[in-house]
Amino acid sequence: MAWEIKADRPVYAQLIEQIQQKIICGEYPLGSRLPSVRDMAAEAAVNPNTMQKALAELERTGLLYSQRTSGRFITEDKELMMMMRESIAKEQIKQFVDQMQRLGFSLEEICDMVKKVEKEMES
Repeated sequence: MAWEIKADRPVYAQLIEQIQQKIICGEYPLGSRLPSVRDMAAEAAVNPNTMQKALAELERTGLLYSQRTSGRFITEDKELMMMMRESIAKEQIKQFVDQMQRLGFSLEEICDMVKKVEKEMES
């Protein structure tokens, strides 16, 4: 998954979200070592200090941990991962429902439409 940095929000916040997604999707497996801050910053085309800020925040949440001489690693806590995955999914759903309601759809109409699209996708 390529890095996508947009001008509409702080870069470090976007980095946090994208790293979380890479972990949840398995691009960075549980227990694995992350690339260095400089390597990740170069890959994302951002300042290393900005990447460091994002990684420090992810450490604060427990998603990452540091080993002094070995670098940063992804947590092996599967429960934390499931909670994070659910939290991100809920946020995506809230944004979707909010946008649909701005278009004038009721919750019932939104649910009906989701079911309709699901059936179309199964075909």
